[in-house]
Amino acid sequence: MSTDALEPQSPERGQKAPDMGRQGSIVAAMTMLSRITGLLRDIALSYLFGASQYADMFFVALRIPNLFRRLFAEGAFNQAFVPVLIRYRDRGREDLKGFLRPLLGWFSLILLSFCVVGVLAAEYFAMLFAPGFIDTPGQFAQTVELVRITFPYLAFVSLTAYAGAILNAHNRFALPAITPVMLNLCLLGGAGVAMAGWVHLPDVEVMAWAVFVAGAVQLAIQLPATQRLGLVVRPRLERAHPGVRQVTRLLGPAVFSASVGQINALVNTILASTLMTGSISWLYFADRLMELPIGLVAVALGTVLLPHLSGMAARGDDAAFRRTMAWGTHLATVLSLPAAVALYVFAEPIIAAVFMSVEGTAMTTYDARMAGYALQMFALALPPLVLVKIFAPGYFAHQDTRTPFIYATIAVGVNLAASLATFTWFGHVGLAWATALSAWVHAFLLYVGLTRSGRLAIDRPSAWRLGRSALASVSLGVGLALATEGVAWLEMAPLVRVLWVLTVCAVGMGVYALLMFALGLRLKDLRQSGVTPGPNAS
Repeated sequence: MSTDALEPQSPERGQKAPDMGRQGSIVAAMTMLSRITGLLRDIALSYLFGASQYADMFFVALRIPNLFRRLFAEGAFNQAFVPVLIRYRDRGREDLKGFLRPLLGWFSLILLSFCVVGVLAAEYFAMLFAPGFIDTPGQFAQTVELVRITFPYLAFVSLTAYAGAILNAHNRFALPAITPVMLNLCLLGGAGVAMAGWVHLPDVEVMAWAVFVAGAVQLAIQLPATQRLGLVVRPRLERAHPGVRQVTRLLGPAVFSASVGQINALVNTILASTLMTGSISWLYFADRLMELPIGLVAVALGTVLLPHLSGMAARGDDAAFRRTMAWGTHLATVLSLPAAVALYVFAEPIIAAVFMSVEGTAMTTYDARMAGYALQMFALALPPLVLVKIFAPGYFAHQDTRTPFIYATIAVGVNLAASLATFTWFGHVGLAWATALSAWVHAFLLYVGLTRSGRLAIDRPSAWRLGRSALASVSLGVGLALATEGVAWLEMAPLVRVLWVLTVCAVGMGVYALLMFALGLRLKDLRQSGVTPGPNAS
């Protein structure tokens, strides 16, 4: 059986089109819960470690399996796996199982082998990710031990992402979206154990073991839902299956193109490890706040878009494809621009409100100021990072991984050149600025490629809607700057500061909504419609 024969079935008559807006809202709500618990987790970490060398060590140990998780699972693997999965899903249950068995077999074998290598070669991974630690033997030795503990998390969470992709392909979005909450809850539990002194281990090792436990818990909660679909299959090693060959062919370029953000973060971590103590932590805390709107907008929309766009591409429904891409671009812009402006103008107060909200925290006012500078640069990267998550599925849905690979290579090169040119002068702020520059280059290249191929068209009404978002966002930024000028945020009592920040954010959201309404935006403009459903739509 050749892969060319994998033509999807025609949509059934009378079948209701899936509401991607509603599905995106579900994923966004679950992601919001994940991000809120994530902020609580990071508050606990800032209380426990501040921006000390222990924090730097833990974040390096967490970064390593997270990078490979994006490569093996949430990034490259899903981008190569989901379009092929959709085609086999549309052919029937037995064909789908026949595809999943060998795929799971090879995927599991590679994961297990790589995790064994990671544990045995933890010292070399620590050298690669944090070369600045080598000159401090005690810090380096502790980092190596942390890497050994956290590395198996990669296997658990990659299999979790595999199960989540199957659920998403069958329009089950809520459970995969809420699963990351388990990591946050386990780390919160680990922080509680460390603070209580219930185990005779260094606090940083307690947190590393919490990461390990979290991986097992995340996989465990996905399996029952996958079993209810009848798709928990027995893995086997079969080289000749055409679907596995197709995923393998797509996977190589996708490994790089889907992981630009993680590769740039790796570059930041490596270079920051050579800077003053705290640089890695300042970047981490700033990045965590930037990840909140990215998760709510980009991850939610990207998760929903990929399976639906893959179905449209398989059916050759180009008109629905273009409408869906334009809708995603509009919604992403309307939501990301004001968030970016608010994060830039309000960076330091937000950092202080979140990470200095607990009496006795190890986070200092100096740490808040340094992390605030990084957050301002990351805020510049927010709109293009969101748009990349919207544009990339436009390529992957057509099983085109080569083009985004080329664009990703250029973006990573820009980040590396800009980082090397600025980090010795501007420290961690230069690294954050390089991330922003890389993100804009990446989004621009993806946009140009989509428009040239006819998969995305921004007409005059669409351009006007995007312009309204920019105008309202600039007005919001000016208002926030004037309203908060001269306020001594870092000198406030923690509770007072939190209440002020919440009040300003709530008022700002209301003002932006009123501005958009005055400029003619209506809720119906944000709804996605006119999309032909595929098989198994619900």
